[in-house]
Amino acid sequence: MPDPNERRDGPPTLPRPRMAPWMLVLLVVGGLLVMSQLLSTASRDTLSYSRFRDLAEAGRIVGTVTISETSITGVYRTDEGAEVPFTTTLAANFQTDTLAEELDAEGIDVRMSTPSPWVNLLFSILPLVLLMGLIYYFLFRRMGGGAASPLNMGRNKVKIYDRKEMKTTFTDVAGVDEAKEELREIVEFLKNPKKYQRLGGRIPKGVLLLGPPGCGKTLLARAVAGEANVPFFFMSGSEFVEMFVGLGAARVRELFQQAKEKAPALVFLDEIDTIGKGRSGALGAGFGAHDEREQTLNQLLVEMDGFDSSKGVIIMAATNRPDVLDPALVRPGRFDRQVVVDRPDLRGREEILRVHARGVALDPSVDLQTIAARTPGFTGADLENVVNEAALLAARRDKNAVTMDELEEAIDRASMGLERKSRVMSEKEKVRVAAHEMGHALVAHFCEHLDPVHRVTIIPRGTAALGLTMTRPLEDRYLATEPELRDMLAFAMGGRAAEEIVFGEVSTGAQNDLEKATQIARAMVAQYGMSDEVGPLSLGQDDPNAVFIGPKVAGATAERIDAEVLRLLNEAHDRAVAILTERRELLDRLRELLLVTETIDGTDLEAYASGAKPIPTPSEAREVIEQRAAAAVATTPEPIPARRADQPQPAPPIALPPIPPMPAD
Repeated sequence: MPDPNERRDGPPTLPRPRMAPWMLVLLVVGGLLVMSQLLSTASRDTLSYSRFRDLAEAGRIVGTVTISETSITGVYRTDEGAEVPFTTTLAANFQTDTLAEELDAEGIDVRMSTPSPWVNLLFSILPLVLLMGLIYYFLFRRMGGGAASPLNMGRNKVKIYDRKEMKTTFTDVAGVDEAKEELREIVEFLKNPKKYQRLGGRIPKGVLLLGPPGCGKTLLARAVAGEANVPFFFMSGSEFVEMFVGLGAARVRELFQQAKEKAPALVFLDEIDTIGKGRSGALGAGFGAHDEREQTLNQLLVEMDGFDSSKGVIIMAATNRPDVLDPALVRPGRFDRQVVVDRPDLRGREEILRVHARGVALDPSVDLQTIAARTPGFTGADLENVVNEAALLAARRDKNAVTMDELEEAIDRASMGLERKSRVMSEKEKVRVAAHEMGHALVAHFCEHLDPVHRVTIIPRGTAALGLTMTRPLEDRYLATEPELRDMLAFAMGGRAAEEIVFGEVSTGAQNDLEKATQIARAMVAQYGMSDEVGPLSLGQDDPNAVFIGPKVAGATAERIDAEVLRLLNEAHDRAVAILTERRELLDRLRELLLVTETIDGTDLEAYASGAKPIPTPSEAREVIEQRAAAAVATTPEPIPARRADQPQPAPPIALPPIPPMPAD
């Protein structure tokens, strides 16, 4: 949390609703009055009026008696000689004058008391005031949610982090080297603005970070503030707009005012598409001149127009939907520079894993490059989750370090879901699934342009997959050739071909394979121009967000496309059948082995298929599994004891690389 001494110019932050001072004073005064009344009443003996007259006639009243309109107070002497205070309640409209004369005649001193009208008024309205105060406290403060309450609606929600709190630097950001180089200029300007101003240059007013979720846009903004050692103003786009009209625009004005007062500083607006959507067209159809979001956007545009970046304040914003932003927001002069923060490549993923593995105890056998190769398309957040899941798995298994097994399992969890070992399949279904998956694996192994097989398993995962065949990319690819796409089609049809060869029939298990194969084949024909019959023609893709989606092709062209797609799928199916028929014995032996082991690694599969390693029989495989299980139980390490603060810390662990699965089902 920021130091309160560093935020004296900003609005106070209320961690929880507090009572108004006037209400607190009323409660204290009322409580004291009630307590004094109760104490004074509790210390006196209550007598009936007839008992009081008997004591007066007997001469046992001591001292002076005070008579008011409602009561008689005084002191009487008991039979034992003790003096006891008493009070007697009088009936309504009691003739106190007559009573005073009678007591005076009996030799008792009498003092008449008239209560103050203010005291009666206070006691009559005090319960009502307390009730109203409680209603206000619980309805407007508790249920109103602090900043959303009427008395608190103008408070800004901006989070201000001082220089001492910004520990994040560029060393904590990996995998986005191009974005870091773009932002180093911003850091230099915040440190030394005169370096750029001496030649007449103007630093960009705003920097817009674009990229998918989880790629490190917010982390980059924090790193810029940490490198420049300037205050960091953080606010989300959704925090500008609430139920009160004009509140968003007021918060924009206040945010810019605070930033100017603390210059040099960095202002970061996360998820700016919340308030920065286009004001025209289909995306802006719901915006009117009175719309609160549009008023907030207009105020933001005005502030950026009248904003002078030479004073040392830089505006940064982030969004994963740049296509919906208003053109007036991203034009030069407002957000001048746009920095793309994309998913990391192979080397970037390895660097990210090393950053997140700094505080994790990794086994020396961990190969980070292999893990990075298994995770194409993973973002920085995904990789952080993989490392964390692996550490939790290792702790659950009472290991002293994270090994490749935990990292592989964490990747499978992140990409395909948890293992469903509780899902009970009949032996007949297991045999069919084993044949299906081994068909995929062998076709992938004997196709020249496919990545090597990483693992084959018949353990169910996620919600639908009964088995998986995963490949391991050797490098990041940005293009696909026609031979590679044809091999992908054959790989997708391998499971169905294996079922036809082994059982002479097919099942519904190939539904997902057919769907993926059809998508690839249609893209080859209608988008990539890889069909001689249709020709070098690209018909594009239908927009899934469009309101009315109609066929882009019809008539003879659509028929030719469908015929070509069917031809490609039939060719891929025939090719898969030919590969598996030629190696029928290998298919049967590996299928039986997979039924016993449930999982076969890619290196073992390659050795079995190439003949470099003999294929064990099911009985031999079962014996090896039992021996490994017994050895694992015997060598289970003791849990790591808690490390004291005075003990030396272990060496920084090694980083880990993730692997992208290519499930066939």
